Amino acid sequence: MNLPEELKYAASHEWVRLEDDGSVTVGISDHAQEQLGDVVFVEVPEIDAEVASGDAIAVVESVKTASDIYAPVSGIVKAVNEALVDGPELVNDDVYGEGWLFSIEPRNPLELEELLSAANYENSVTAG
Repeated sequence: MNLPEELKYAASHEWVRLEDDGSVTVGISDHAQEQLGDVVFVEVPEIDAEVASGDAIAVVESVKTASDIYAPVSGIVKAVNEALVDGPELVNDDVYGEGWLFSIEPRNPLELEELLSAANYENSVTAG
């Protein structure tokens, strides 16, 4: 399982990267994409949508199943990965890079502290 140390993780299997401008980029973890299998469709949230931490705001569909993607923090959706419309397989090919899903401008940056480190996320996955 590939878990970059610089990222934070939600128990619901999203990864979060804090950007220099204070926004957060969000995708699904390597573990999540392995469990899903071949991704065939991604539904991203609307830009400027206001979201609350824990809200189901996107969907990733694979040949096996569909999975809701949850907002790891509260805020405003600032960008979505348009490349996933024609290339949903980017989630499988480059989960921590070109396979990102959306970015949020956090309303409360302290919510980031509630997310898991790579080690704690790995422990939760292997224990669960």
